[in-house]
Amino acid sequence: MSEFHPGDKLDHYRIDGLVARSGMASIFRGVDERNGQAVAIKVPHPEMEADPILFDRFKREEDIGIKLNHPGVVRVFSDEKRSRRYMVLEWVDGRLLRQIMNEQKPLPQERAIRITLALCKALDYVHSQGVVHRDLKPENIMVGPNDEVKLIDFGIAANAGSRRLTFAKLTEAMGTPDYISPEQVKGKRGDARSDVYSLGIMFYEMLTGKVPFTGPNPFVIMNERLLNNPIPPREANPEVSPELQEIIYRALERDPSKRYPNAHEFAVDLEHPEKVGVADREEMKNWQKRRSPVMRQVLFYIMLALIPVVIFGLMLYIANRK
Repeated sequence: MSEFHPGDKLDHYRIDGLVARSGMASIFRGVDERNGQAVAIKVPHPEMEADPILFDRFKREEDIGIKLNHPGVVRVFSDEKRSRRYMVLEWVDGRLLRQIMNEQKPLPQERAIRITLALCKALDYVHSQGVVHRDLKPENIMVGPNDEVKLIDFGIAANAGSRRLTFAKLTEAMGTPDYISPEQVKGKRGDARSDVYSLGIMFYEMLTGKVPFTGPNPFVIMNERLLNNPIPPREANPEVSPELQEIIYRALERDPSKRYPNAHEFAVDLEHPEKVGVADREEMKNWQKRRSPVMRQVLFYIMLALIPVVIFGLMLYIANRK
């Protein structure tokens, strides 16, 4: 049972009320009765505990959260043995970045830069600890009254050297594909540059009020970033300066080796846009030309259809040799 009501007790925590519910867990506001501190309590649903992959995600989030200690990352508190599996996090007064972006499209340029810079600093710390978030999106960022940020939900984050958890196995858990890097779409593990790409998408959205790649379904959206170029930010919002547009392009390079190598380099350009050289990019000239993934789909299904034929042929060959 993961449903609690105000006044209920969970070990030495008093439940004050439900804050949010997702497909995997419920989050309650609570109070640690030992010191009166407000906390957030994340309780997995029973079906999640029965799913090894999702349960591993929950445990990984807790382990990584305990390891990280930075003003830009939500704290996760370790504790003695508990009566059941749940996670205790610091209580953050603020709103999700998604709520803020839904209310104002686009955000004022100064605010978009301020939030992105704060996220760069938080990511720089996270990456220095050998952790990659891999699921950066506005739903996973809390913004405080003075635009201070908190990264949340490290459920599919990766520790350096940890067991690989493939994109294909976590499609549903990862949610919207709008912020996933091209290498993650291809099923690769992703590294710090993947987080930089996701942050670049959010910066684009904050400045223009829209994401750079759209489509009728997740498959189309993900293939768009593999095959086509985004609408130039200045086409979507002429108030975006050429320098900020160049910064976005550097963050959204399809090839990770051409992208900002880390969040620190991203931040340096944001802090000193006047020093950013504006490139004459092909992406700004041919962005209206769209390539379709139809042929790739056709080849994929042909290969699937040929698998049983090949297997049958191998079995027949082996049988004839006996």
